Amino acid sequence: MIVSFDQPLPAAELDQYLADIERAMLDTGLAQSVVARRHIPIPGEEAIPALIATAIVQVSLADIDTLAKAFTAPSLHEVIDRWQSRHPYKVAWANHEPLT
Repeated sequence: MIVSFDQPLPAAELDQYLADIERAMLDTGLAQSVVARRHIPIPGEEAIPALIATAIVQVSLADIDTLAKAFTAPSLHEVIDRWQSRHPYKVAWANHEPLT
């Protein structure tokens, strides 16, 4: 999950968002692990005409069926809706096999 907030967030709010997303995913009982990290900006990246991340959230799930179930978890949508209403953001998904 590649998250890009429309406006910069104070550090404490970004930390809370990431903690809320992690908790919501883990509380589904479907995620094997959830790891979130802030984007590390580099000079000049704003000139690239693409989505620039605020953070990356990596969710490990057992299989594609579990992934589909996780996307429908009401608790996850509650967290997303709450944060979207306060701080709009875009999400890009990159569903893939485990990277080794």
